[in-house]
Amino acid sequence: MGHGRAVPLRRDGGSRGVGASVAATKTAQQSVEMILVRQLASYLFVPALVVDTEGTVIFYNEPAERILGVRFEETGRIDREEADRLVELSDDPSAGPDDREPPVTTALQQRRPAHARRWLLRRGDRVRLQVEVTAFPIIDQEERLLGAVAMFWEYQGP
Repeated sequence: MGHGRAVPLRRDGGSRGVGASVAATKTAQQSVEMILVRQLASYLFVPALVVDTEGTVIFYNEPAERILGVRFEETGRIDREEADRLVELSDDPSAGPDDREPPVTTALQQRRPAHARRWLLRRGDRVRLQVEVTAFPIIDQEERLLGAVAMFWEYQGP
């Protein structure tokens, strides 16, 4: 199992296997649906991150680690302020962050999928990448918003 994989949980919320961590404990407090979304994201080839209803990043997978420049094991959950310290999204590579809502915010606030092409600046090493971002809400059977998934990849041109 790769280093970005979710720790499988029993129905009683306990962990199985070796290496139960704080992240696994927090996972135990999440809905079953979000646990399954996180598990699915861990197997995707495309960079993906999972956020809760507040926009806190509760997980991102190994491909996302390569773009973000930091491993999930090093950051754990990331609130919006911390995410802003890690990366910046912009429409213009020479400008600061733009005022348009990121796709994940649209997915959470409007409960609909959203897509955009943006410039991502990794603040740690100042590398700029043009990325495509697609986000969609996670809604349970009772129509409750549980969070969202954002998938992103480096833009390769037309």
